[in-house]
Amino acid sequence: MDIVLLWSIFILLEEKTLNEKTFQTLEFHRVKEELTRFALTEEGKTELLNMTPSTIKRQIEMRLDEVTEAVRILEKSTSVPIHGLDGVEKLVANLHKGVPLRPDQLTNIYYFLDTCKKLKKYMQDKQWLAPRVSAYVSSIDDIPEVAEEINRCIRNGRVDDYASKELLRIRKQVSIQEERLKDKILSIVKSAKYKSYLQEAIVSQRNGRYVLPIKKEYKGKVKGTMLDSSASGSTLYIEPEELSIQQDQLLMYKLQEDQEIENVLWSLTGLIQTCEPQFKLAIETMVHYDVLFAKAKYSRAIDGVSAVINESHQVRLKNAVHPLLGKGAVPLSIEMGDTYHALVITGPNTGGKTVTIKTVGLLTLMTQCGLHIPADSGSEISIFEQILLDIGDGQSLEQNLSTFSSHVKNIIAILKETNDRTLILLDELGSGTDPKEGMGLATAILDQLYDKGATILATTHYSEIKHFAEEHDGFMNGSMEFNIDTLQPAYKLIVGEGGESQAFSIALKLGMHPAIIEKAHEITYRETKTYISEEQDFHTKKDMEKQIIVSKYKRRDHTKKAGVKSVITQFTKGDNVKISPTGELGIVFEGPDAMGRYIVQVQEERRSIPHKRLSLYISAEELYPEDYDFDIIFESKENRKKDKLMGKRFIEGLTIERE
Repeated sequence: MDIVLLWSIFILLEEKTLNEKTFQTLEFHRVKEELTRFALTEEGKTELLNMTPSTIKRQIEMRLDEVTEAVRILEKSTSVPIHGLDGVEKLVANLHKGVPLRPDQLTNIYYFLDTCKKLKKYMQDKQWLAPRVSAYVSSIDDIPEVAEEINRCIRNGRVDDYASKELLRIRKQVSIQEERLKDKILSIVKSAKYKSYLQEAIVSQRNGRYVLPIKKEYKGKVKGTMLDSSASGSTLYIEPEELSIQQDQLLMYKLQEDQEIENVLWSLTGLIQTCEPQFKLAIETMVHYDVLFAKAKYSRAIDGVSAVINESHQVRLKNAVHPLLGKGAVPLSIEMGDTYHALVITGPNTGGKTVTIKTVGLLTLMTQCGLHIPADSGSEISIFEQILLDIGDGQSLEQNLSTFSSHVKNIIAILKETNDRTLILLDELGSGTDPKEGMGLATAILDQLYDKGATILATTHYSEIKHFAEEHDGFMNGSMEFNIDTLQPAYKLIVGEGGESQAFSIALKLGMHPAIIEKAHEITYRETKTYISEEQDFHTKKDMEKQIIVSKYKRRDHTKKAGVKSVITQFTKGDNVKISPTGELGIVFEGPDAMGRYIVQVQEERRSIPHKRLSLYISAEELYPEDYDFDIIFESKENRKKDKLMGKRFIEGLTIERE
């Protein structure tokens, strides 16, 4: 009983709710929606949707232990009898509305009491398997007199004849009177007196009273009350005078029956009212069971475990996955809180940086709501009073703010609210403005948040922030693994080393000349680095320098063709040209034709463009060696492989398709 009282106290505790924006951004509502699919009652679904995180360590641990015990129960038997609750809570709440419960509502009450009885029996042998969860049934009082009385009085959706002696007597009178009426009406139909007046030899009912179908021309021949007529008016439905007295008597009996039925229903409703406290506690317990086993079923669906709880800012996730990404997601392992409290994650776009920090935030919310998380045993989560974040552009159309302005306003709010029990999630910190200023601002913000004691996970593209994290105590670099061979992200977090955008490696892989990339690297990082291309036989920096023609910018001579009034600028294959008026850059593939048009490759598209719209940006002489293989740029890798094979020997069926 102590466990039950402790649980009752906890559910009444006022909890500090986290920022609603956090719930939406981390998609916690989607986790709740998944949970409701496992609940059996509407009351349970409602409670799951209204679930909020707790910041009380003992309460969170108790909730997690409950789910763990419930999982053990489900592993032994999945058929937990917690149905029969739908609508009962509203029925009990409306007991004092001045209206008795109807037969169908009383039947629902009976089914609910029967379910409570079955649940108590079900939990009897679960005491050793789940001592806390099985103990909750002790708060459901046995009230067999209510179930027995409902079962005695309500049968087949109506009040039974034997619900009271008076009702039995009245219904016998009704039955006798109905038989007398039937005999009387049949004798009238068969009598010679009325035979010629009848439209047809049948008996009808109008407004619950027996009538005869009389031809309209004999209206005055039959004494009685006309209750209806046919659509054409040729038939009149008349209640004969000799039937009227007997039908009035039957009506009186039926009114007495209705009154006695109301008396029985009021008696049953009053009986339930006397047990109202027991009903409310039983309903509350059953709803809790529904919520609890919904959490347990969800845990089994995601291969969940109960995380270890701490209040010392330590987060240790072992092979954790985002619950909304499913089992196909790449597991995340992260450990922070001992030597560092701020993790700065760098790496290429679409590499999984944002998903990583969202996973940490969402699993923290789930744990503080008493939910198991998809991770390995031994994973540990710290309790945070707040989870503050800046993820997404956050642009407000109503206030017409720029993306950067809305980021800054959000960061200002975060700086004001942050304390030493806050988890901060920042995505692409400092983006949306001048890189140097953005980098400086991002660094200062991280420093300030760390000084306030927050636990921080931030993603960024700025290499300077990576260097900042390397040089400051309490910070750690992380990066998302990228497979340069497949040009695909691996979505795996590597803690301890900063990542790069991979732009240079990708450009090299796609065939850009190493010298260009080396120059870009020197401009960006103010250091020299040698890049080796797999497509070309470059092995040393010296070898490459020998094969590259270095010259200053040269404008080509313009020549005139006979009969052509305008001067046509001549371009050669490989020239880098600018296209007006769009300002796009492209590479000359071939041309010119008779109309002075060139085929220019713009990214992966080849366009036919008049020479007047082209201007030389960088000549092929400055970009490539004399013997440079332009197929690297203009041909697919597959075609180049085929070309090499065909140059060695004849291969039947091998073809090269060119645009």
